[in-house]
Amino acid sequence: MYCWLVPLSANAEEPNSAGKTRIVARYSDGGIVSSEGQEKVKVYQYQQPNGVTVFTDKAPSNNAYQILLYECFACRPDSKIDWNNIRLFRSHYDSLISSAARKHQLEPALIRAVIHAESAFDFRAISRSGAMGLMQLMPETAKEMGVSNAFVPEENILGGSKYLAQMLKLFNGDIALACAAYNAGPTTVTQYNGIPPYPETKAYVERVQILLKRYRQQQGA
Repeated sequence: MYCWLVPLSANAEEPNSAGKTRIVARYSDGGIVSSEGQEKVKVYQYQQPNGVTVFTDKAPSNNAYQILLYECFACRPDSKIDWNNIRLFRSHYDSLISSAARKHQLEPALIRAVIHAESAFDFRAISRSGAMGLMQLMPETAKEMGVSNAFVPEENILGGSKYLAQMLKLFNGDIALACAAYNAGPTTVTQYNGIPPYPETKAYVERVQILLKRYRQQQGA
């Protein structure tokens, strides 16, 4: 279960039996879905002047902070989003996606669907496991794909597309298996001889396919 943290007020810091301050996490009253139907995937972490670390789903106005992203955008098995109707990112990074598609012989719609599923087109996204940027590249994968800065959209899209193309080649053009490998790793897909029985991976693959179909329809419109 994922716990989304709200801004900590004075009564959120409670002394424990040893007299030390502890941080109390509470579920956000607004839930995990914004008014636009997109999940609140950002958690902001910053430090108060007294040294207390705070986690919040509201951007601090007067503090230096870092953004944490819990898992990929489409990986929550219990997501309440209607993936058949969620707003599409129709033109974001269009030239970069087209260029990467030509270079790595991929459908632009597939690249766009994966970016949507991975980060909801947030180039600053960071997962708790360390995946970075639009296509959520792990540091080692980014290095292998020749990406020096995973937060630069052009580098991230080229590197992520290169890796996605490798997964497609490895699994003989099977998009479902390639996406499962992109999410859970190719070794895991090989071991299970198919999509791994992980709820997160199964949800991810299903939603990428929904998004892919919709982005294909958009291109043909």
